[in-house]
Amino acid sequence: MTDFPIAYIEPVFRPPSEAHSLILPVTNGCSWNNCSFCEMYTQEQKKFRARDERDVLEDIRRAGEQLIVQRVFLADGDALVLPTRRLLAILSAIGEYMPDVERVSSYCLPRNLRKKTVGELKELADAGLRMAYVGCESGDDEVLARVNKGETFESSLSALDKLGQAGIARSVMILNGLGGRSLSGQHADNSARLMNAAQPEFLSTLVVSFPQGEARFRRAFADYQPLGQQQLFIEVERLLQGLELRDAVFRSDHASNYLVLKGTLGADKRRLLAQVRAAIEQPQDAGLRQEWQRGL
Repeated sequence: MTDFPIAYIEPVFRPPSEAHSLILPVTNGCSWNNCSFCEMYTQEQKKFRARDERDVLEDIRRAGEQLIVQRVFLADGDALVLPTRRLLAILSAIGEYMPDVERVSSYCLPRNLRKKTVGELKELADAGLRMAYVGCESGDDEVLARVNKGETFESSLSALDKLGQAGIARSVMILNGLGGRSLSGQHADNSARLMNAAQPEFLSTLVVSFPQGEARFRRAFADYQPLGQQQLFIEVERLLQGLELRDAVFRSDHASNYLVLKGTLGADKRRLLAQVRAAIEQPQDAGLRQEWQRGL
């Protein structure tokens, strides 16, 4: 039996929508890795480094020989930290050795686009980079500071605008409950304000969760009070009420969510709000996920 053409350093993470994609590691870990809520790359073996370019290109060649690939996800946490030249070499090799690939995507930290011009991003889009997953988490500067995100409303908006101008689709994540009880309202309002300004093509909400415990998070946010289930729904309702998106696919279906929501904003805004209101008023009839179904 032929060995799989790519050797991974576990654990490996990818967005839910990349379940059928080839995961191609071009970096290991996350170049920032200081967000207090994130446990993804805290293990010693996930310490950040850029992979050797020759190794990545060899992985692409071998994968192209052994697999039929239609989608590629560039891992780990923020492949776009790499210089544009290296990314173009990777995208070129994907085009050469995997001619069936229709879409290449990547996680993206806003900070990693500060030195990239719209022109550079257009080059990447022309070479096959179709989508960037941007974990904005919040549009509220106080929440972002409390969780050590290393970003602001303005830095997030700048990155989203650059991607949009370059023709790269943006899939944005907002973390439901990230501000706790004290900052819930401003977290919802300013997250909606950020999304309205950026008009992303995709928007998702996830519930902030701590499978390995809250100690790391509370070192930066000591007075954090988590939201209960109903409070989480009230926050999502407030977010949806504030959103004025013209044509964005909205998903709240990650395993962390109690309430599954799917639709297009703004066409389905009224229906989505009705679903949330029903979950607030009659949770027993809302088809909510049980705790055991939210295993992360």
